[in-house]
Amino acid sequence: MGIFKRVKKIAKADVNGWLDRLEDPIAMLNEYSREMEQEIVTAQRALSRQIFAENKQASLILETKALIEKRTHQATLAIEQNEEHIAKLAVQEKLTHEKQLSLYEQQYEAIKGQTEILKGKLDELQQTYNELQHKKVLLASRANVAQSIKQIQQATSSFQTDNILKGVARAEDRILLMEAEVQAGNQFPAPLVTLDASYVMDDEVNREIEILKSEKNY
Repeated sequence: MGIFKRVKKIAKADVNGWLDRLEDPIAMLNEYSREMEQEIVTAQRALSRQIFAENKQASLILETKALIEKRTHQATLAIEQNEEHIAKLAVQEKLTHEKQLSLYEQQYEAIKGQTEILKGKLDELQQTYNELQHKKVLLASRANVAQSIKQIQQATSSFQTDNILKGVARAEDRILLMEAEVQAGNQFPAPLVTLDASYVMDDEVNREIEILKSEKNY
């Protein structure tokens, strides 16, 4: 194999391995969890800034109300003391602050509305995150079971079951052949044993001669 072809093959294997890891369902769920956590952190920061703005606006409203009350009191004292010029200045500032107060209160209501929206968004994100965590546990369990079954199936497919069964069948055929050979041997008697004449004992010969002599004398 050429060097360029080998490099291409290795690179392809690396890419495929990276894609497999990228498509790992557990890794995907963990990545989604991290993204949700980042979204929650961002929403919490936005909500904290919004609450700060709301509190600051509320403080501004309280300060403006205090100024209105103060200028009203100053105008009243100036009138009682016949200081009309001072009374006019106090009333003028009082009216200005009242207009500011109306604007501040409108802004405060708008800020409160935005705060409620952010709170709702954060609650929604938190609920979604909790559901994701619960679902991640269930899906991780299902993935582990599926992976185990897949490994078992792969292991089962690698068994040489057919070859083993063929070997057993050959062994059985061999045993059947051996049994047939035994049965065939039982069908035919063993051949007569041929004895060598020299194998006959002398005593047997002498007894046979005596028998023949006795028969002749008789």
